[in-house]
Amino acid sequence: MAEIRISAPLSDEDIKKLNTGDKVLISGVVYTGRDSAHKRMVELLKQGKDLPVDLKGQIIYYVGPAPAKPGKPIGSAGPTTSYRMDPYTPELLSPGLKAMIGKGPRSKEVIESMKKHKAVYLGATGGAAALIAKSIKKAEVVAYEDLGPEAIRRLEVEDFPAIVVNDIHGNDLYEEGVKKYRR
Repeated sequence: MAEIRISAPLSDEDIKKLNTGDKVLISGVVYTGRDSAHKRMVELLKQGKDLPVDLKGQIIYYVGPAPAKPGKPIGSAGPTTSYRMDPYTPELLSPGLKAMIGKGPRSKEVIESMKKHKAVYLGATGGAAALIAKSIKKAEVVAYEDLGPEAIRRLEVEDFPAIVVNDIHGNDLYEEGVKKYRR
């Protein structure tokens, strides 16, 4: 297992280098979005309209951050359970989304779609919201401000820690962990 530094936009070549269990440190731009924003984006795609952000090569972090304290760019920013985005994820991978950050396992349909579109799923540590927020240097709402914490934000991050849970080969860190300790 390697420690790899990445920043978006990510290419297919960047994604091919990532394997289940690899530790990644993300710097650069990451977008936020949860189920309400995902639903709106999928509706736009179905209508043939442009998305509020260009997802090609991008990373989405599933988070609804707490309000920022004075002098801070963001409040606590821990990952949201990812299966809530599963109904929308395959359609958002199609325009080029390359990585998603969250917690918990993904559906078989999402894993197959990640293989097809050469994308990865990264796990962030639940319960470490304040620690994760330290890696976020700037945050601004770029779409769906009416959704409050679930609005799409553009984050500028530095050494945001995550682990590759699902790679483009269909490997799954959660399944590997269970197999390792099963008797």
